[in-house]
Amino acid sequence: MSELTLFGTFVCPMPFTLRKKMFHFLSENPVVAKIQYGLKITFIFVAVLFVDALQRMVRIAQEGAAAKSKQDMADVRTETNYAARRFYAQRNLYLTGATLFLSLLLARVFYIILDFIHVQESYTALQAKVAKQSGASGENEELRNRIKELETQLKTGQSQDRDFETLKKQASQQNAEYNRLADEHNKATGNVSNKKAD
Repeated sequence: MSELTLFGTFVCPMPFTLRKKMFHFLSENPVVAKIQYGLKITFIFVAVLFVDALQRMVRIAQEGAAAKSKQDMADVRTETNYAARRFYAQRNLYLTGATLFLSLLLARVFYIILDFIHVQESYTALQAKVAKQSGASGENEELRNRIKELETQLKTGQSQDRDFETLKKQASQQNAEYNRLADEHNKATGNVSNKKAD
């Protein structure tokens, strides 16, 4: 009954954090490890009892077959005694067999759920790592976009500087041309200025 209760506890639905705490406690606690060691020794004795119950049941079945073949006058007490011995042998066989089967089943389910918990933890850690990397890659993408913006602004600023330099050159050339034309006009009209052209 305790094995059935424990099995029901293992497989019943419960929150993942509670299940994780329970299984980590059961797998890592030294007191539980000592109890498990004692249970393993107990199950060895149960296995010996199972073999003994199996041998008794086979022996009783052979005795029953031999009694049926003799066709002697059957005594009610003998038949009742035979039926009781067969019942006890079958009961012991079923009890010890079920106990051994449940112990194997319980151990296997325990380790399967423990593996599931470890896989779930590693999956959660991997998801967090991927989320962190995607956050970092998103930050990297944002920085790349900012660099492209600054580069375009720098190119625009350089082109504005080039435009300004071109405009200054054009203005100085136009100023020089204006002064030359003004000097020619003044010579042609006879109005000579005392100022020197820049």
